[in-house]
Amino acid sequence: MTVIVTGAAGFIGQAVSQRLLDSGETVIGVDQFNSYYDPALKEARAALLTPNPRFRLIRADIADAQAMEDLVRHTGTRRMVHLAAQAGVRYSIENPFAYERSNLAGHLSILEACRRAKGFEHLVYASSSSVYGERPTSGGAFTEDEPAMQPVSLYAATKRAGELMSTAYAHLHGTPQTGLRFFTVYGPWGRPDMAYFSFTQKILAGEPIEVFGMGEMARDFTYVDDIVDGVLGALDHPPGQGENRILNIGDNRPVGLMTMIEVLEKALGREAKKQFLPMQPGDVTATYADISKLSALTGYAPKVPIEDGLPRFIDWHRAYFGW
Repeated sequence: MTVIVTGAAGFIGQAVSQRLLDSGETVIGVDQFNSYYDPALKEARAALLTPNPRFRLIRADIADAQAMEDLVRHTGTRRMVHLAAQAGVRYSIENPFAYERSNLAGHLSILEACRRAKGFEHLVYASSSSVYGERPTSGGAFTEDEPAMQPVSLYAATKRAGELMSTAYAHLHGTPQTGLRFFTVYGPWGRPDMAYFSFTQKILAGEPIEVFGMGEMARDFTYVDDIVDGVLGALDHPPGQGENRILNIGDNRPVGLMTMIEVLEKALGREAKKQFLPMQPGDVTATYADISKLSALTGYAPKVPIEDGLPRFIDWHRAYFGW
């Protein structure tokens, strides 16, 4: 069956699209190729997909409601993985209206397109661990039944709003949906704005890296291949009519920021020059996913620890940038 993947030229979107193609599915990829980071990287990701005759690329803005409705209706698509969004916690402070368009108007366009489609079966969409807000490091893993009512960034607020809109549409129109709260995703073909990527660039250039939170932050770093396992596992297990199911998708093994830097230094064979700084507005101290619900539903079990995953990223980085 045909699957629409929005954000198909993005980091996770390209990986999901490739896995679907490898399994014999037909994929329609939607992407705007915006300039939040170098569009050349997005073009390079898309170029991995376009040779496949079962892949079709649509360059479009998901906030164009009519275009999204026409695409779903005319292709007869019954399943969608909606990953397109304006990412970035810090960028949301500087450019709030980009998040209004992509994460609010864009999400609404997708909901309308799916609810108007005949026989639509399942919408899987990207939410974020940022919806949980701040909590002490000793608080344990985040669970899906926590209130998630105190976002500390506009990005987080838009992602939580998307979940609430999906709940309303599931209730009103019966559209089966699964919202995945992604915890920090990393790996080859990743986003340049992510810490592990930007740290690599600066270490190679001999520039100091900015270590926010005085190095006391921790993240649930999750390798991209493991994330794809969870996304497609969820896609293959739709909830009932009228249900918007929320699931964490992470590694369940929080890693301190300083540990991540040490792994990078070892993989690069260079020591980083570190500039320790306080927390930035919008950031949280720690994220840590309870993945028991996704595991029980799909058998999801992350396999790649950061000690293996970051060297794989470094190998890709070396090849892509030619150093």
